Amino acid sequence: MSELVAALDCRGVTLAYGQLTVLHDLTLAVGAGETVALLGPSGSGKSSLLYAIAGFLRPGAGEIAIAGRAVSSRRGWVPPERRSIGMVFQSYALWPHMTALETVAYPLRRSGVAATEARRRAQDLLEAVGIGRLAGRRPAELSGGEQQRVGLCRALARDPDLYLFDEPTAHLDSALRADLQKQLTNQREGSRAAALYATHDVAEALAVADRIALLRDGRIVQVGRPAEIYERPVDLWAARLTGPASTLDVFVEGLGDKRATVRVGEVSTEVVIDGPARGDGPGSLLADGRRSVLVRPGWARIGGPLWGVVEEVWYRGEHTDYRLQTAAGDLTARQAGAPSCRPGEQVGWSLERVWLTTSDAPSEGP
Repeated sequence: MSELVAALDCRGVTLAYGQLTVLHDLTLAVGAGETVALLGPSGSGKSSLLYAIAGFLRPGAGEIAIAGRAVSSRRGWVPPERRSIGMVFQSYALWPHMTALETVAYPLRRSGVAATEARRRAQDLLEAVGIGRLAGRRPAELSGGEQQRVGLCRALARDPDLYLFDEPTAHLDSALRADLQKQLTNQREGSRAAALYATHDVAEALAVADRIALLRDGRIVQVGRPAEIYERPVDLWAARLTGPASTLDVFVEGLGDKRATVRVGEVSTEVVIDGPARGDGPGSLLADGRRSVLVRPGWARIGGPLWGVVEEVWYRGEHTDYRLQTAAGDLTARQAGAPSCRPGEQVGWSLERVWLTTSDAPSEGP
């Protein structure tokens, strides 16, 4: 996070709908110019947090500050229209009676910009996202992707300190989703505005974010850079949320500085090993024994000293994924290019890296 005043600072935020608490003592900061993806399954509290930050919901406890200004606390409350935010809604939330140009010009007019200048700026924003020709159309005359671009331009027109994106590409196809992600990035380049981007799409979070915050049942589970979240998950739930992963039951021995020997059946191989378990106790990373380890598809390859039977093959274009039955459990391995083997074949495979998923005390013997 930037050393400057945080664009967003949430401290101990608790929010409930009646008797149901949806945010539990949540703390999260977003630096100026930073994009943080809020990643979690449906019902985890992503939208509730965005709506609390925007001012549509009032937390029962905690403080929220935007660009150093307290907007929600025991001492006071700032209404949504007076918060320096721009929000893009999952449901588009466009006014049905306004044209695209009028919709984007509206926040500019509200801020005191003259009508002619507001319309000029609105047209420029629509041109920047490729829909300038549609400036005179109303929402009913626009596709879902076009409506989402109008919503984006309306948020950009405010020139806020903080953008809030509530799953803005959820209803778009993959091509439109990738295009809008690129436009979001391009439009914010050179700005000190920050963004909090709620999504349940792992690929989207990895693509747009400087950091990712994992949200489970209204609580932050892990915060880190995309590579850290993917390669160093805090627990098995976080690992499965952030991408495909296999869990193998192996015997680990000879643990050294980030390397160890793992035994799969009767065959041993040296791998890079890491994990959240630390310390000097019997469950620490330094203790040998039978372990449950996480393996991402890219950490295993076809060809090598270990053996398995191919159960399924998925050709993905640039690479092929293989589901193998092994002595340590089912494993997904990834290989560049087209398929080189078929279901039912016995193949060798290799293991490059594992992530220790448990701190339980290891069992004795292989």
